[in-house]
Amino acid sequence: MTPWVRRLITANAVVFLLFAVAGPRSDGFWALTLVPQFALFRPWTLLTYMFLHAGFWHLALNMLGLYFFGPRLESRMGSAHFLRLYLFGGLGGALFSFLPPMAPVVGASGAVFAVLLGFARYWPREPVYIWGILPIRARWLILFLAGFSLFAGITQVNDGVAHFAHLGGFAGALVYLWARERRRRLVRRRMQGVVKARPDAEMRRKWELIPVDELHELNRAEVIALLRKVQTFGARSLTVDERAFLDRMVP
Repeated sequence: MTPWVRRLITANAVVFLLFAVAGPRSDGFWALTLVPQFALFRPWTLLTYMFLHAGFWHLALNMLGLYFFGPRLESRMGSAHFLRLYLFGGLGGALFSFLPPMAPVVGASGAVFAVLLGFARYWPREPVYIWGILPIRARWLILFLAGFSLFAGITQVNDGVAHFAHLGGFAGALVYLWARERRRRLVRRRMQGVVKARPDAEMRRKWELIPVDELHELNRAEVIALLRKVQTFGARSLTVDERAFLDRMVP
């Protein structure tokens, strides 16, 4: 397992065992549970709820998803980005829990659904085996889960599952991945601009060394005209012959 997958599974398991001893209805458990109506007065629950689970199978299913899909995604994104994606998914799940019926919410499902979406983002054609038997490509699995969660959330299926929190996990992942890709594009453009600007700057500095006053008047006039062109339109506006001429004038 990769570092943060191991840490997150360990943290969830430890918290589950602690409250298994203390009792799932203990004051500590409810103090960490996200109750949308009270979230303004208990803002920490937007984070802590994702480390609580209602039962063993609730924990096991979430941790299995994290175990199978998390390591490859963390290796692809890097540990820091993976952790942020996970937390964004959990926060997205918390925010979507404010939609009706606004029931108390626990579980890492939103965060794990964010991991699933991240996996499908980078390996959309990768087969995922449902119950270890039925193969389905990752992108179709995400679309099915999103559609089912939306339907179940709108119809308010009384199955004890926070379907809107699952959608929130997808939404949080989409926001984070979009912001990450946008930042990477901006960095690439900035770096390309630096690469393009560097030769211009170097040529300008070199041509500024030309002793204009010491040149023959014919050469002086042409050098001045070319330097003005450079100042107005940039060094790349010069032809090859014009650049060669300025280079010859450099002492």
